[in-house]
Amino acid sequence: MTDSLRPIPSSPETEAVYRKVTRRLIPFLFICYAAAYLDRVNVGFAKLQMMDDLQFSDAVYGLGAGMFFVGYIPFEVPSNVIMAKVGPKIWIARIMITWALISGAMAFVTSPEMFYVLRFLLGVAEAGFIPGILFYLTRWFPAVRRGKVFALFLAAIPVASIFGGPLSGWILDSFDDVGGFGGWQWVFVIEAVPSLLLGFAVLKWLDNDYISAKWLTDRQKDVVRHALSDDAHENNAAAHTRLGEVLKSPKVWLLSGVYFCIAMGIYIVSFWVPTIIHRSGVSGGLQIGLLTALPYLAAVVAMVTTSSHADRTGERRWHTALPCWATAIGLLITGLGAHNTVLAVAGLTIAAAGASTAQAAFWSLPSAFLAGVGAAAGIALINSVGNIAGTVSTSVVGWLAVLTGSTTTSLYACAVILVLGGALVLRISSTLVNDHRSATTTRPASGDSPTVSTATS
Repeated sequence: MTDSLRPIPSSPETEAVYRKVTRRLIPFLFICYAAAYLDRVNVGFAKLQMMDDLQFSDAVYGLGAGMFFVGYIPFEVPSNVIMAKVGPKIWIARIMITWALISGAMAFVTSPEMFYVLRFLLGVAEAGFIPGILFYLTRWFPAVRRGKVFALFLAAIPVASIFGGPLSGWILDSFDDVGGFGGWQWVFVIEAVPSLLLGFAVLKWLDNDYISAKWLTDRQKDVVRHALSDDAHENNAAAHTRLGEVLKSPKVWLLSGVYFCIAMGIYIVSFWVPTIIHRSGVSGGLQIGLLTALPYLAAVVAMVTTSSHADRTGERRWHTALPCWATAIGLLITGLGAHNTVLAVAGLTIAAAGASTAQAAFWSLPSAFLAGVGAAAGIALINSVGNIAGTVSTSVVGWLAVLTGSTTTSLYACAVILVLGGALVLRISSTLVNDHRSATTTRPASGDSPTVSTATS
C-alpha cells in the first residue's frame, strides 16, 4: 500500500478496525485471566475450612500462599522467551492447561509440605501468562490505546473476585461433605474446570499476531500495521531490544520497585479479604463471599474510568501515583475498623479500587519505552520482581497474624509501602512515559496532510 492510500490512525476506518480487534481479543483474554486469577486466589476462601480440617496455622497458610510466587518469579522471563519462539497460541494454552490440573490437585492436600509443593508448582505453571498477554497486546495496540485496553484486560482481577467470592462461598456451604469431600476441596476441583476448557479453546480462538489473523482483511491488517508504525514510542525504544540491555536499565529496575509496592496492595487484598471480613464479625461462606464482591465492583469502575482518562490526557504518572496513595488510605481505614464490618468493608473498597487502578495504569509505563524482544523480557522482569511482593505480603501477614493475633499491623506496614510506591512513580521522568500526542490529533503518514479527528481511543 502506498503512503497516499494509508489510513490516518484516528480516522473512522481505524476506529472501526480497532473496535473489531478489541471485541475479538479482549473478552476472551479477559475470561482467561479471570479463570487464572480465581485459581490463584481461591485458596483464600478454601482457607476458611481447610485450616480447621488440616490443622494449619496462619503462618502455614501465609507461607503456602506465598510459595506460589517462589515458583512464579524465576520462571517469568524464561516463559516469555519461550513464548516468543513457539508463539502465543501454543504457549498460553500450555500455561492454562497445566495450571488447571495443578489447581485441581490442591483438593488432595493433606500436609503443609504438600500444600507448599503444589502452590510452588502452580506458580511455575502460570509463570509468563500476564506479561505474555501484556506483551501480546502491544503487538496489536499502539501506546495511545493501551491504557484502556490494559485496564479492560486487568479488570478480570476484580471481576473474578466479584463472581468468584460468592461462588467460592456457595461451594463451601453447599458442597461440604458431598462425596466424602470437604467444601474447600470442591472449591479447587470445580473452579479448575473453566481454566482447563479455556486452555483448549485458546488453540482455536487465539492468533499469534495480526498478520496471521484470518478474521482481518488485508486492508484491516494494513490499518493495524500503520497504527503500530505510527507509534512514536515504539520508534524511540530501540535501545531496549536485548535482554542484557534491559537488565542494566535503571528505568526498568525503578519500575520493578514501583510494581513491587503496587503488588503488595494487590495481594494483601486478594489473599486476606475473606479473613478480614470474617474477623470483623461476619460468618457463613456465602455472606462473606457477597461482601467481598463490593470492593471489587468499585475496583472495576475506578480502573476503567481512570485508565480511559489517562488515554485521553496522555498523562501516566499521576494516574498511577494517586491510586497508590488511595490504597494506603483504604488499608489504614481497614486496620482501624478491624472489628467493625461496615468500616472494614469501606476501607477494603477504597483499597481494592486504588490497587486495581494503580496496577492497570502502571502497565502503560514500561510499554511506553520498551519495544521488540526488550518489551517481552522487560515486562516479564518487572512483573517477576514486583511479584516478590506476593511472597512477602502473604508470608509476613501470616507471621504477624500469629505473633500479634491480628492482621492490623500488616495493613499499616503495607500502607507505608504504597505511599513509597506513589512517590517512586513521580521520580520517573514525565517526558519518558507521558504520551504528549493529543488523543484527538494524530501524526499523518508521509505525504498526507495533518488531520484532526474527534474520535477517542
